[in-house]
Amino acid sequence: MADVVCVGILVADCVGKPVEGLPERGKLALLDQLELHLGGNASNTALGLAKIGISSAIIGKVGRDGFGDFLESTLKRAGVDTSGLVHDARSHTSSTMVMVHPDGERSFLHYLGANAFFGEDDIAWNLIRPAKVMHIGGHFLMSAFDGEPAARALKQAKDLGITTCLDPCWDSKGRWMNLVRPCLQYTDYFLPSIEEAKQIASREDPGEIADALLSEGVGTVGLKMGEHGCLIKSYDQELCLPAFQVDPVDATGAGDAFVTGFLTGVVNGWDLEQTGRFANAVGAMATLAIGTTAGVRSMAETQAFMEKTPLRKSS
Repeated sequence: MADVVCVGILVADCVGKPVEGLPERGKLALLDQLELHLGGNASNTALGLAKIGISSAIIGKVGRDGFGDFLESTLKRAGVDTSGLVHDARSHTSSTMVMVHPDGERSFLHYLGANAFFGEDDIAWNLIRPAKVMHIGGHFLMSAFDGEPAARALKQAKDLGITTCLDPCWDSKGRWMNLVRPCLQYTDYFLPSIEEAKQIASREDPGEIADALLSEGVGTVGLKMGEHGCLIKSYDQELCLPAFQVDPVDATGAGDAFVTGFLTGVVNGWDLEQTGRFANAVGAMATLAIGTTAGVRSMAETQAFMEKTPLRKSS
C-alpha cells in the first residue's frame, strides 16, 4: 500500500549539457554530457518520494517501446509500485530533449506520446483507495484527461477522504484557467511554478495570484519561485520562505523535487512552515546533479543539507 499515488505524465528525458544554442541546419555541435533520465511530473515525484522514504505508486501510460521499459524498470528499482502503469500499443512513450544551458537553465523539445491518451478509465482506484494522498502531476499535457476528467478524479478522491494535490505544466496552447478551473475546487494543495501561476491567475504579484487561486476553492497554494524560494498561502496563513543558497548544475526537475518535499510534509503531518522549508531543500538539492531525480536524497541526507546550507537573502 502506497502513502502517495502519483497520477499523470511519465517522460523519458534525453538531457544534454551544455547547450549554447541549436547548430545551424546541417551542422553538428558537441556536448560534454548526454544522458537518458526518468522525467515527467508524476514519475519524478513518485521516484523522489521513494528515495526520501515515502511509499509511492505511479499511475500513467507509456508505449510498448524501449523508453517505456526504461521508465518502468527505473521506477521499480527505486521501490515505486508500478502496477498502475498502462502500456499503450497506439503510441510511443513520451519523451523530451532537455537542453541545459551553461547557467543551469533549460529549454525543451517535447513529444506528448502516450500521455496524450491517458484517461479516466486508466486510473487504478484499487491503488488510490488506501492511500493518504492522490497527486496529479502534468496537467495541461494530458489532452484526454485535463480539465473535467481530472476534476472528476480529484472529486472522487476527496469523496474517499483522500488528500489531493495538483501540479500543472506549462500550457503551450494557452488555455490556462479555462481548462484547470474545474479542478481547483477539489484540490487541497495546488503547487504551480510562479510563471505557470501568473498565466493561470492572470496576475503578476505572488500574493494576488495566491488569493485568486484560493478564491477558486484551492485549500493551500504553494508557488515555486526558484531562487526566490516559495510562497505558501492558505485561508489563515501566509509564508514567504527563502531558497537555499546553492550553485546549480542542472535545474531540470527542481519543481517536481519541491513537490516531492512538500508531499513528504503532508504525509508526515508537518505544519506549512516545516513542509515548505523541506520542499525548498529537496528542490535545491535536485539542482546539484544532472537529471530530474539524481539530486534527491534520503530524509536524513536532506535534513543534514538543511542544517549546513545557508539561505539566500530575501529579495
